[in-house]
Amino acid sequence: MKVTNGETASEGSREEISNYFSDIIKTNQCPITDVLSRISDKWTMHTIIMLGKAETLRFTELKKRIPGISQRMLTVTLRTLEEDGLLTRTIYPQIPPRVEYELTPLGRSLVGQLISLSGWANDNMVHILRAREEYILKKN
Repeated sequence: MKVTNGETASEGSREEISNYFSDIIKTNQCPITDVLSRISDKWTMHTIIMLGKAETLRFTELKKRIPGISQRMLTVTLRTLEEDGLLTRTIYPQIPPRVEYELTPLGRSLVGQLISLSGWANDNMVHILRAREEYILKKN
């Protein structure tokens, strides 16, 4: 739906939201809350993006590509992503053992959504920064 004025955006958005997000938000079974709570931290997003840029990566390669992440946090993040079916962990029986991580088709589909979100953020960052400045000026 292309929005041309504030009135259309407001009405269309309300109707679309009402149809799409029924009463499930009122329960504790909201898929949006569940999924976003799992993927919205910066380490998970960075991990998904780095794996999206490569076919497969080893643990040390991932750690080098994600500045500031600790070994423990990367381990926890990878386990969570594997548990959610967003990546696979392949262990090769050699000495020393080699472990590689790769996004599943589900994980790759999430990368597409992150690209859309990134585009939205890039398109709207100027407006957001302006709103923040205006908010600070109003408070003072």
